[in-house]
Amino acid sequence: MSRPVIHAEGLGKRYRRGLQASRGLLRDSIARTFRSPLSVFRRANQETFWALQDVSLEVGEGEVLGLIGRNGSGKTTLLKILSRITQPTSGWAEIHGRVGSLLEVGTGFHPELTGRENTYLSGAILGMGKSEITRKFDEIVAFAELEKFIDTPVKHYSSGMYVRLAFAVAAHLEPEILLVDEVLAVGDINFQKKCLGKMGDVARAGRTVVLVSHQLNQIRRLCHRVVWLEAGSVRQDGPTHKVVSAYESAMARKEPNGSSEARSPDSKGKFHEWEIVQPRSDDPHTLTHFGPTTIRFVVEIREPLCDAHHGIALFNNDRQLIWGWATDLKEIAAGQHEFRYTFPVLPLRPGPYTWLVSLYHQGELLDAWDCVPEMIVAIPNYQHKYDEWNGVLNIPSDFCVSANPNRSGSHGAQANSLKRPGLN
Repeated sequence: MSRPVIHAEGLGKRYRRGLQASRGLLRDSIARTFRSPLSVFRRANQETFWALQDVSLEVGEGEVLGLIGRNGSGKTTLLKILSRITQPTSGWAEIHGRVGSLLEVGTGFHPELTGRENTYLSGAILGMGKSEITRKFDEIVAFAELEKFIDTPVKHYSSGMYVRLAFAVAAHLEPEILLVDEVLAVGDINFQKKCLGKMGDVARAGRTVVLVSHQLNQIRRLCHRVVWLEAGSVRQDGPTHKVVSAYESAMARKEPNGSSEARSPDSKGKFHEWEIVQPRSDDPHTLTHFGPTTIRFVVEIREPLCDAHHGIALFNNDRQLIWGWATDLKEIAAGQHEFRYTFPVLPLRPGPYTWLVSLYHQGELLDAWDCVPEMIVAIPNYQHKYDEWNGVLNIPSDFCVSANPNRSGSHGAQANSLKRPGLN
């Protein structure tokens, strides 16, 4: 790892459940106490919980770290501690560098000030001089698409206008460390794409970024490393494709599958389980290697079948059909059988997939099963660095540049080749 710019040890944050912020004047608080003296003790004894507990991590200079996990897992709390908005209950954190944060819409802007004034205020807070901010100002306004409203108080902005300006300021004023929480999920699709492009520019410029997002394709595209938080603690910390795939696999196992629940319990034939036979890994439902692949499906036949028909399909997470096939089975005896499929390679982009297997007898549907758990593809992405140019297939390739031998003067030129990862 490069020189650490964020170092946290044993961070914890405890909150009191149901605690409400104090409202009104001091005399109102005193009056409430006299009306109900026991309320003071009730509030003191309210149940507490740990939003974050014993979290330690290091982030290197120029590293892009992703934070993933379910709602309430502690991601935002961790960012608030790192940005000094919230004090930890236990542990400590050191940050070396100028920090810019974009944690939620409305953070950091004064509602009575105009967009122009808030831009200069944000830069001053980051320690930038007026001339430095002025040099970036036109670029910020153009990115936010707020030329007509930059001198309007931000209290009159819509939420979309607010977040466009907030992101533009945070990304363009060049803090050494940028903390971002779910901002890329806000706004229209075109602005999201523009934000993704800018985040990529920020990462390539060597600045340190800590990003929270539920959009896992964004995490895959931008992050060098991922930390998975669960119930306030670190569950896994490692390379992006491994941690994201493990998270997707865990989430798939917790979600019920409606199609499988509706299957007939007394059918003549029923699928029971499936697994990846080759290549073998710690998880039989996760594909971790690029190469020959064998999938096994187990079906129970309760009485002999003739004139049967079997179909199979593979769907991605958007229920887009990736591949399908079918065959007729003249006879199949009673008992347990294995249906095996061997592929030279499954060149799929990383993410969750669902197998659909079906069995018919003389035109009557016996079973159709959306196999659970889902299949998780945890292979590195061999495609374009921008997600909008990623297709369905994930195929490694060799690339070379050579002089055209049919052109004069090209004799003796040497070829420059570039081997993509994953090829031998």
